[in-house]
Amino acid sequence: MMANRNNLDKLFSAARGFGAAGAGIATITAVIYLASVGASAAGDTNAPVTTASAPKVKNTQTTAKPDKKAEARPKRELTGAELYAIHCNRCHAERYPAEFTDGQWKTLMLHMRVRANLPAKQAKLILDYLQDESGHY
Repeated sequence: MMANRNNLDKLFSAARGFGAAGAGIATITAVIYLASVGASAAGDTNAPVTTASAPKVKNTQTTAKPDKKAEARPKRELTGAELYAIHCNRCHAERYPAEFTDGQWKTLMLHMRVRANLPAKQAKLILDYLQDESGHY
């Protein structure tokens, strides 16, 4: 236990140079250090350090294996309307498809695809939805 005392003395002497903050950190570190070496709160340095171990119990439960079919199931592709609702509502209110003509939607989508960092496939699905629902041909 003498080695533990020397370690703590070194810790506190190093912390003196940092003022009150260093003393607080040194105190916390000392408490953690003492807890890790098993010193008792009463300061009995001659007490043997023992650790209680729980009896080993055999695990009788079986763990369920992950369902291979669930992992292999293809993801459902989102529609243009769903993608429009997801991406366009992030930054501004959703516009009605009938507010703009097909050509205007195409121009808007060129700009917004870059701004929203949309993949080409998703941008095409959104544009198709907006043009189909715009009512302007």
